[in-house]
Amino acid sequence: MREDFADNLRLMCGYYRSIAEVCRLININRSQFNKYLSGATLPSKFILRTICDFFGVEEYEIFLPHQQFAQIVQVRAKQQESERPRTYAQHIDKLQQRSQGRFDHYLGYYFEIYYSMAFPGNILRNLVYIGQRDGEVYYQRIERLRAPDGSGKVFHSRYLGCGFFLADRIFLSDYESLAGNELTQTILYPTYKSRVSRLSGLRLGVAASDQHEPACVRVIYEFLGRRVDLRKALRKCGLYPDQSTEIDPQVREKIDNRSRDDKNLFLAVAL
Repeated sequence: MREDFADNLRLMCGYYRSIAEVCRLININRSQFNKYLSGATLPSKFILRTICDFFGVEEYEIFLPHQQFAQIVQVRAKQQESERPRTYAQHIDKLQQRSQGRFDHYLGYYFEIYYSMAFPGNILRNLVYIGQRDGEVYYQRIERLRAPDGSGKVFHSRYLGCGFFLADRIFLSDYESLAGNELTQTILYPTYKSRVSRLSGLRLGVAASDQHEPACVRVIYEFLGRRVDLRKALRKCGLYPDQSTEIDPQVREKIDNRSRDDKNLFLAVAL
């Protein structure tokens, strides 16, 4: 299985100009990636998902016998060449073109912090990665939380989406990729400083409850860097009580959803 994985990985890398380009686009360490290519080791579940998402294959497929996997890749390549782009994809491409170059300042990892829609009175902290591939901006957001009722139940959600920079605002649109039952829209103020620290805005989605209520909350994106210790960052994700010392008081103030005399409008709080 490890040999097939390495052979399949080398096959997919062959569609790119170099291994270095693949590592740069996936945002993965070159020396570690070489171990996967040689079959010396297998990636963690998280990195495996990242690799499979990048190449557009399922996790089970990448472990198939090499000849079988090669046939699948060839068939899909022919299908992609013959398929005409759908109308909505053309609209997205047009918006991506208008955004090109404007996201360079904002690529990297963030903590997304806001008051939970499913567990009122608690603050949710998620991990977000904003990346760029072939000039197009994409991102993924991971929710990992334990229910505050003491049941010990853990919830996982993974959102995939694309980003746009239009009229001096950052737009992030995604969908819940595991169940496929939710779309989310986030709009952020850009920063006017030389270094990204925090971004503020609004997040519109639905509560992860039986009622699935539409809801809008204030949100803060806290920049972590271009590279982070993923396991360490994920351990800090989850649900926190309102007065938890883990949440910066200034962040808690900015995500407060109570009315601020905005003349019947629910507005984001600028930093």
